[in-house]
Amino acid sequence: MKTLLLVVGLLSCWALSSSQAQRAPDVAPFISVSAPVVAIEHVRVIDGTGAPSKDDQTIVVSNGKIAALGPAASLSVPAEALRIDGHGETVLPGLVGMHDHLYYTTSASDQLDASGRVGEPGIVINEIPFTAPRLYLAAGVTTMRTTGSVEPYADLRVKRLIEEELMVGPHIDASAPYLEGWPTAFAQMHSLTGPDDAVRLVDYWAAEGMTSFKAYQNITRAELSAAIAEAHKRSAKITGHLCSVTWKEAVEMGIDNLEHGPVFTDSGLVANKKPDECPTRAAMRDSWSGVDVGGPEAQSLIHLLIEHKVAVTSTLPVFEASVPGRPRLQQRVLDAMSAEARQSYLTSRARVPLDSPMTAAFRKELEFERAFAKAGGLLLAGPDPTGNGGVLPGFGDQREVELLVEAGFTPVEAIQIATEDGAKFLGRESSIGTIAPGKQADLVLVKGDPATTIADIENVETVFKDGVGYDSKKLIESVRGQVGIR
Repeated sequence: MKTLLLVVGLLSCWALSSSQAQRAPDVAPFISVSAPVVAIEHVRVIDGTGAPSKDDQTIVVSNGKIAALGPAASLSVPAEALRIDGHGETVLPGLVGMHDHLYYTTSASDQLDASGRVGEPGIVINEIPFTAPRLYLAAGVTTMRTTGSVEPYADLRVKRLIEEELMVGPHIDASAPYLEGWPTAFAQMHSLTGPDDAVRLVDYWAAEGMTSFKAYQNITRAELSAAIAEAHKRSAKITGHLCSVTWKEAVEMGIDNLEHGPVFTDSGLVANKKPDECPTRAAMRDSWSGVDVGGPEAQSLIHLLIEHKVAVTSTLPVFEASVPGRPRLQQRVLDAMSAEARQSYLTSRARVPLDSPMTAAFRKELEFERAFAKAGGLLLAGPDPTGNGGVLPGFGDQREVELLVEAGFTPVEAIQIATEDGAKFLGRESSIGTIAPGKQADLVLVKGDPATTIADIENVETVFKDGVGYDSKKLIESVRGQVGIR
C-alpha cells in the first residue's frame, strides 16, 4: 500500500497542463514513432475481421487515424510521410483486453492459516499501477477493461493520467469495485447488505467515473437483479464471475456478459444447489465432467446466451496455470517478476498435482468456447492475471490468443476474438478493433506471421496507440523485476 501511495503521489505531482508537444518524462522515453504522417510499407496485414491476411500492404496513418490501406504496389504514399519498412512483419489491430486487472495476486494457498482457511482480514491484493499499464501496452493491448477493481481510486487515477498523456498505457474501461455478497475471502471487497446497497454502489461509482460493473461470487439474486437494472439505467454494462447465482438466472435477469466460461463458474448443474449459495469450485467443475458439449445441457445454455445476447469472456490462461506442466515457463515472465513474486509462483506451480482434475476441465472449457462462438455467440478475450501469479498483464493477453488457437480457432479467428469482438461489446467497433480507413490508428507491428504461427504474436516491436508508436522492448525492460510489488 505504501508503494501504491508513493507511485500515485508522484504521478499526481506532474503538471496536468503538460502539452502533447512536450511529452511527460514517463512517456517520452518509450516513443519510437511520432510524426503527423506515417507509412508502414510492404507489411502483412491481419485486419481483425477474421478475413485471411494480406501480404505486401501499406498502411498510411495521419494524425492518429488510419488514412489509407492497400497494396504496396499501387497505394500512393504522401511525400511527407515517415516511412517504415514492414518486410517480414505483420500488422494487426490493437488488442482489446476484456478481463485485464491493474492488480496482482499470488496463489490464495500462500495466504491460508494453519487450519487451511483464509486468515483475517482476508486475502489482500497488490495494486500494480506502474508495471501493469506498461506491460499491457508493450504486449499490444491498446484498450482494456479492468473487470473488477480492488483499488478503485488508483484505477481511476491511472486512467486519467494515461488520457492526459502523463503515463503510458492502454485506453481503459474502468470497472467499479466488485459487487460481492457475504462472505468474501478478499479483504478489499465490500460485502453487499441487500438490493438497496447494490443500487447505492452502482450509483456512487458511476458518478465517480467508473464505466462498467462486475458482480462476484457470493452476490444474491436480489442484489444482482437490482445492480443490473441500475447499471442499465446508467447506460453501463455489467458482467459477472458468478457462483451463488447460476448463469441461467443471471441471463434471465438481463446481465450483459459472463466471465471465465461455465465449466468453472456456472453452478447450474450442481446437484442440490441451494438458492443464493455458492457451491465449492470442485462441485461446479465436476458437475461438467460428464457433460457432452454437443448434448442438451450445454447446447441449451449456448442457445440461451445467444438468444439474450450475452457475451462470454474467455480467460484461458488463468485456468491453464492449474494444469500440470503448463504453461511452458518463459524467461521473459520470470524476468518481469519481483524476486518474491517469482518464488511464490514457482512454488505454487510445483504444487500442481500431476493427476489434477483441471486437465480434463480445461479441455472441456476449450471445447465449450469453440462451440459457443461457432454457434454465433460473442466470445471475448482476456487472461485474468490472477491465480497463482504466473499470468502477467499483457503477456497473458498474448497467451489467451494462443490458447484460442489450441481450442480450434484459426489464428485470424482468434485475433478477431481478441480485437473486433471486444470492440463490439464496448460499442466501439466504429473506431477500434479492426484495421480500416477512418479508424483509430491502434496497431501492433510484430516480427513474423501470426496468421501461420500464432506464437509470433509475442514478437511485438512497435505498438501504435492513436498513431503514436511505442517501443515494446523498452517498456518491458522498464518493469524488469518489479511486477508484483509496483
